[in-house]
Amino acid sequence: MFIIESYGTAVLFCVVTMLCWGSWANTQKLSAGNWRFELFYWDYVLGIAGLALLLALTLGSEGESGRPFVADVQQADSAYLGSALWGGVLFNAANILLGAAISIAGMSVAFPVGIGLALVIGVVVNYLKAPVGNAGLLFGGMALIVLAILLNAIAYRRTATQATAGSAKTSYSVSTKGLVLSIVAGSLMGLFYGYVAQAMFPQFDRPEPGKLSPYTAVVFFALGIFFSNFLFNTLLMQRPFAGTPVRYADYFRGSSRNHLTGVLGGMIWCLGMSFSILASDKAGPAISYGLGQGATVVAALWGIYIWREFRSAPRGVNSLLNGMLICYTIGLALLIAAR
Repeated sequence: MFIIESYGTAVLFCVVTMLCWGSWANTQKLSAGNWRFELFYWDYVLGIAGLALLLALTLGSEGESGRPFVADVQQADSAYLGSALWGGVLFNAANILLGAAISIAGMSVAFPVGIGLALVIGVVVNYLKAPVGNAGLLFGGMALIVLAILLNAIAYRRTATQATAGSAKTSYSVSTKGLVLSIVAGSLMGLFYGYVAQAMFPQFDRPEPGKLSPYTAVVFFALGIFFSNFLFNTLLMQRPFAGTPVRYADYFRGSSRNHLTGVLGGMIWCLGMSFSILASDKAGPAISYGLGQGATVVAALWGIYIWREFRSAPRGVNSLLNGMLICYTIGLALLIAAR
């Protein structure tokens, strides 16, 4: 199977992860005008599962390193398969809430708050399990990211307060619902990565009996997302956070463009996940996950400058947003320097 040979390549893979994780939500925004998030999400999950299996049957089955995908599944211990599956279930619960937060509060709020919180929790949890890197730099970067989350939340609340005071119609709810959903999503999302990481053998060129290759782990992680979606997304369709309930019949009325946009979003996210997992061999799970969650900056840039989600913001909010981006950028630089 294909594996990474150097820390420099691992950092490059983390940058790709950052771009993928920060950009997939653009597909949701593109389809939001005539396609509900709950319907979009079915195709998104299909995109994740499809690409995970494709990578396992190609990159995960070629070459002399590691263990080929099919042979790896045949020898896998059920406990490690269950760990990867559970990681997918946790991720799916978190990601559905994040998607709902995006539809209510926008990318430039949901990502910095939700994914920023997930980054902090995920780095701490993964570092405690595998303490790789300079702790001072690692946690100094975390402190700056926490500050960035607070600045973004303040900017959102100021914008929402002005909209309420002026009785202005905006595209996002001015209630606290978007922030609350982002916080709950981030709290759950910070935990999933550790379950996937512990299912794999730590050195990808040295397979261990019972444990999974990175490609097998991602496939079973994707299966956890796929099967749990029948519970989570069905509940969300019946009791949505915004709008009226939708039915399964509505899904089949969607256009080819609607469905392909969702599948593309899932494939973009899964590519980022696969690259992050591959990078964890040389960078360590904490650094690999933390750098990938630099997606927050990418998503915030999309939301602020392309989708213009703060175009009606009061004076002073732009300074808060710039401060947020600076804190995130420096914090991520410290994560890179931590190893």
